[in-house]
Amino acid sequence: MDEAPVPPSRRRRDKAPPVSFRLGAMDFVQTGVARFDWHDPYYIAVSLSWRAFFLLFLTAELTINTLFALFYLAAPGCVANARPGAFTDVFFFSLETLATVGYGVMAPATTYGHIVSGVEIVTGMAFTAIMTGLLFVRFSKPKARILYADNPIVTMHNGKPTLMLRLGNARTNVLTNARFTLHSLTTQVSEEGHRQRSIIELPLIRPQVPIFAILLTLMHVIDEASPLHGLDAESIVEEDVRFFMTLMARDHATGQEVSDLRTYHGRDVRFGMRYADAIRSGADNRTTADYSLIGALEADR
Repeated sequence: MDEAPVPPSRRRRDKAPPVSFRLGAMDFVQTGVARFDWHDPYYIAVSLSWRAFFLLFLTAELTINTLFALFYLAAPGCVANARPGAFTDVFFFSLETLATVGYGVMAPATTYGHIVSGVEIVTGMAFTAIMTGLLFVRFSKPKARILYADNPIVTMHNGKPTLMLRLGNARTNVLTNARFTLHSLTTQVSEEGHRQRSIIELPLIRPQVPIFAILLTLMHVIDEASPLHGLDAESIVEEDVRFFMTLMARDHATGQEVSDLRTYHGRDVRFGMRYADAIRSGADNRTTADYSLIGALEADR
């Protein structure tokens, strides 16, 4: 029996090289999927790093100007005052035309030159509009500036072992309606005996606060219902437990929603320790937060 032909799209996915990316303390590898979807250029442009974005802009700028310079070069005499066969003359004329500047030294001299320069002007206007929009989007994306303790801790709180994570708002404005979630990535065994990695929520004592101004400590009680119940410093590493915390809040200064994510390995957790005091109140009713102590640990007493 003949095998059914493999669709072209499936063949392209099968030939795609593995795609790897890092999310804090976790590494992921995807196979059978392309790194970039060229049908979605907007997402590619806004997800690139600033360095890659400027390299892309520079490459596009040089490519467009080189292409139009070759068109001018193909018809000697179509650009007035350009030396015959001088690529640099028509290249800089193309650069000035694309930017719709024009210094008056060189100008289209033939119908062919006017047609090519007209097409280039329209291309330059579209290119400028697109890049301006992308720059605005990249600069206007809201971003939280959150500092985290390097190590979560497990210590006694109200007579129960509690997982704690301290974080701080490093901006000089208040975040409002801040919502936090804490999850663990652990290995679970089903009733059929199958082992699988599962993402499980770790309920927080205070998952939402109306105002997030300076420092805050998130707490999860490790009781019988907790996925972490029975784990100690060694087993949490052996089980390769991972933690990730998400934050959603509204920036009071910009009025926009901001988000952030932080991940930890199980080996980052410190048992029997507590966070050093980093907040003090003065006689003038001013509260001072020392962010240099956000991750400072002391032996639990």
